[in-house]
Amino acid sequence: MSEARKLWWLAGAAAIAILLYLLGPVLTPFLIGAGLAYLADPVADWLERRGLSRTLAVVVVFSGMLLATVVALATLLPLLQHQIALFGHKLPEYFDWLQKQALPWLALKLGVTNLSLDIDSLRQEVMAHWQQIGGLSARVVALVTLSWLTMMSWLANLVLIPLVTFYLLRDWDRLMARIGELLPRRSAPVVVRLAKECDAMLGHFMRGQLSVMVALGLVYSIGLWWVGLELALLIGLFAGLVSFVPYLGFFLGVVIAGIAALVQFHDAAHVLQVVLVFGVGQLLESFAFTPLLLGDRIGIHPVAVIFAVMAGGQLFGFVGVLLALPVAAVAGVLLRHAHERYLNSRLYAGDEGP
Repeated sequence: MSEARKLWWLAGAAAIAILLYLLGPVLTPFLIGAGLAYLADPVADWLERRGLSRTLAVVVVFSGMLLATVVALATLLPLLQHQIALFGHKLPEYFDWLQKQALPWLALKLGVTNLSLDIDSLRQEVMAHWQQIGGLSARVVALVTLSWLTMMSWLANLVLIPLVTFYLLRDWDRLMARIGELLPRRSAPVVVRLAKECDAMLGHFMRGQLSVMVALGLVYSIGLWWVGLELALLIGLFAGLVSFVPYLGFFLGVVIAGIAALVQFHDAAHVLQVVLVFGVGQLLESFAFTPLLLGDRIGIHPVAVIFAVMAGGQLFGFVGVLLALPVAAVAGVLLRHAHERYLNSRLYAGDEGP
């Protein structure tokens, strides 16, 4: 690759990064819509191969996605609102447990006498922020009282996401073909091969990981409900949501649910039951969910996932978080390609040439 071409590629990458930074709030609904269209495109393609037209296949897939979203929101939102309100009501009880039991036990185990926290200030700070957050209904009322410009922005985003999803899903194959036509003919074979590898890894990882997260969220929520934990749904869904990093959902879930069990039941038996629930969930993830839904083609190291999410959020905010995993998957493919090129290069072989 010539120096001029390298400069063009670097300039293009820098321009894209600057646009992402400047247009972050505007790009959010478009990125979400593009992600949903990408995930749903294989289903639409499958329906096309069964004889449906592209438009009809997209209508069927889009209607199914919309129905599933409405049913999920109608089912989960009231339950989550109740759980969040219950958590806010029990916050003083958690602070009492921290002050009267956790800190004295920790001081005894560490052999120190002056281990203390300003619990009163911490309690006031958290309660003040929690009262500002309030319930879901309070947030809706607060949204209505915002400026008309802000409210219209929220409504526009809510409308844009399904619209962008529908139109991108309908024209997805056509758009990919147009992009392929724009590639430089000399570089097209390599770019197409790398794009297929990126698509295979990214699609497999995103669809499989999303399925694993949902399955673990259900297992954790049902198991904690069986234990009798009042915050079963809230903790279970949270543990499933963060399980995209291996073992993170397990460790956070055990700690949070264990504390909740201690505060609620005041005995070790329920804590052991909580550990059992997450142990069963971890076994199911290792021997059932991951082999069936992800297989051996995960391709992204857990440390890379953590770094990608944190770096994306730091650089580009919520848009960076949305792009973190796709960029990490693409970077993994490109790094493997660069590694292959390096192993076949004169530099690696030690041949400097004339």
